Amino acid sequence: MPFNLGALIDREADGDRPLLIDCDNWDAPRTWTGNALEDEADALARGLLARGLTPGDRVAILSANRAEYLAAYYATMRAGLISVPVNTKLPAETIAYVLNDSGAKLAFVDAAGRDRVGALEAFEFGTSRYDALRDPGPFQAVDLAHDDIAMFLYTSGSTGKPKGVPLTHRGHLWVIEKRFQPGVDYRAQRMLVAAPLYHMNGLAICKFAAVAGSTVVLLPQFTPERYIAAIERFACTWITSVPTMLALVTQRPELLAGTDVSSVDSVRMGSAPVTAELLRRVAQAFPHAKVQIGYGTTEAGPVAFGPHPHGLPLPPLSLGYPHPEVRLRLTRDGRHDVKEGVLEVDCPALTPGYHNLPEKTVEVMSPDGYYFTGDVMRHDEDGFYFFVGRDDDMFVCNGENVFPEEVERLLEGHESVAQACVVPVPDPVRGHMPVAFVVPAEDHRPDEETLKAFTIRHGPAYQHPRFVFTRAELPLAGTNKVDRQQLTHDAIASLRATPRA
Repeated sequence: MPFNLGALIDREADGDRPLLIDCDNWDAPRTWTGNALEDEADALARGLLARGLTPGDRVAILSANRAEYLAAYYATMRAGLISVPVNTKLPAETIAYVLNDSGAKLAFVDAAGRDRVGALEAFEFGTSRYDALRDPGPFQAVDLAHDDIAMFLYTSGSTGKPKGVPLTHRGHLWVIEKRFQPGVDYRAQRMLVAAPLYHMNGLAICKFAAVAGSTVVLLPQFTPERYIAAIERFACTWITSVPTMLALVTQRPELLAGTDVSSVDSVRMGSAPVTAELLRRVAQAFPHAKVQIGYGTTEAGPVAFGPHPHGLPLPPLSLGYPHPEVRLRLTRDGRHDVKEGVLEVDCPALTPGYHNLPEKTVEVMSPDGYYFTGDVMRHDEDGFYFFVGRDDDMFVCNGENVFPEEVERLLEGHESVAQACVVPVPDPVRGHMPVAFVVPAEDHRPDEETLKAFTIRHGPAYQHPRFVFTRAELPLAGTNKVDRQQLTHDAIASLRATPRA
């Protein structure tokens, strides 16, 4: 196999195996064999080069999840080009920025994305124009250097313009290799993917499955109803998600009770914090499954932790022990010998630096090669790591540091709360004050004063939420994480409209 992230499927081993079930049309899902995916990627790679694109040129993809998305993604890299998955939930002006910043020469789109790429040449999946681009026939994947760039993934940009993160073929072939675990029959697995393919979570699983010979059940987007239904319909064994998605799933006990989810033997959650209450509810919803918490960043990939070298059992909520091929350290006030601090990481998957942002690169890359993640963690005496909160989510209330994730874990420990999000609201006396949004647990009605008293009783008084708003559900950002920015705006607007002492 050439050294190319776009050439992952082994035709000889998996050519006739169903490697993808595309649920873009729920009423008539399409099953793709390894040969069908390879043929589509070859045809697109030939067509892209026939249009005069040359190695290093960028090709954007702006679409909901579908088989052709993956084919275009593989084809671009297979031809020595750079793939640029674009967040479809971004506003028009931000999408224009990403396309311009990346230098994309053309774009693959679905019907919803057709009018969102401006004057950029676009090929819409399923149209005659797309078919005309295809040039059926075999294609030999370009053999690339280890540090050649495979793709740009753009960060969400919730606090500014998105940052382009170049990622190498070498780095993400290493990621795939290191995700294999001994004793697992991956060819028997059916992996459910509903996270968007412009996000590391879903994209990494699809690439791993292509090598492992697993079947991916691919939903165009996430909804709790369709996610739960897909488990039974396709007998999914391995489900992946960001924690917010499974929080929404476990808030539908009536659907879970009426659906056969007994096929699930592995649940993977990553890309956001997991609370003890969510872990309990997920284990209750999928009683036959092993539940695992993953960790990763766009800049450094999804491999950072693994099992303890001496076989010690994984403590609840721990991310694991440092992977033997990853350098990790915690930093606080310039010291690297602390037990709690901001995680810094170095590994083969690490980005060489942000695209067109040399000053930002210098901010987050240390001279000795570590990436500053912004994630505050601690480790115990056995070397197991635990997530504390985001350094940039932390705010100061009455001179004390408040990590929203810690308050959320407290709130979700109350029987009346299924899900919580805590945001800072400016306050002239305190600097900022914590404000909480909670989703009720089934058959419960959270009471504001009760919850405030509960957090004071079980945690530091300074971090208790000064106001608690109840919501039927929490808004999601484009990566299916809770949209903290939107909730901050909502909290400020609510308090201005009806100020309370």
